[in-house]
Amino acid sequence: MRTVFLILVLANVAFFAFAWFGGGAEANGEAQIIGQQLNPEKIHLLVPEQVSALTRKPEPPKPATVCLEWGAFTGADAVRAGQALEPLGLGVRLTQRRQEEVAAYWVYIAPLASRQAATQKAGELKRLGVDEYFVVPDDPKWRNAISLGVFKTEEAAKARLDALRAKGVKSASVGARDTQLSKIYFQVREANSTITAKLNELIQGFAGTEVRECAPDEKKG
Repeated sequence: MRTVFLILVLANVAFFAFAWFGGGAEANGEAQIIGQQLNPEKIHLLVPEQVSALTRKPEPPKPATVCLEWGAFTGADAVRAGQALEPLGLGVRLTQRRQEEVAAYWVYIAPLASRQAATQKAGELKRLGVDEYFVVPDDPKWRNAISLGVFKTEEAAKARLDALRAKGVKSASVGARDTQLSKIYFQVREANSTITAKLNELIQGFAGTEVRECAPDEKKG
């Protein structure tokens, strides 16, 4: 009996020693490993602004835009085109560019006997739906003639003549005439796909015009 008691005492002493020395070392080792993994000296607390920046959703990319130019226009057509652009609400993004060109051809009605006769003919044109015309006042050769448009090419002049004949104008002709012609181009900056599509619709009502990108040196303006 005494022997059994001594064996139990020795067993308890051995267990206590193991728990104190062996287990403690293992616990200390685990703590050291955890400390090395965390690197506490490298931990930095974030301020609210940094947290907000990390959680903020990225802004969607802005739609691509271009600078577009629509033209060319002269006289009444320029006014009509400007009115067609008003509903788009372009504001400061819409500008005009003027370009002086030499027009080699014109559509005209030959000189009439008097200023009164020319005015009466102009009234007939207006009743036929022709709004763009000009009675020549002082040119000795062409006084009291009626100009129905000046053009850079003969093809463009003939196209104008065909349009006039379709309206019932029978006395007009195409001829050579060198003169300075001021043409107007409308420029739309930061035009997106919606504006581009609208401009391509508008050109259907303005024969001879086109929509294209602005020249490189004009895109910055």
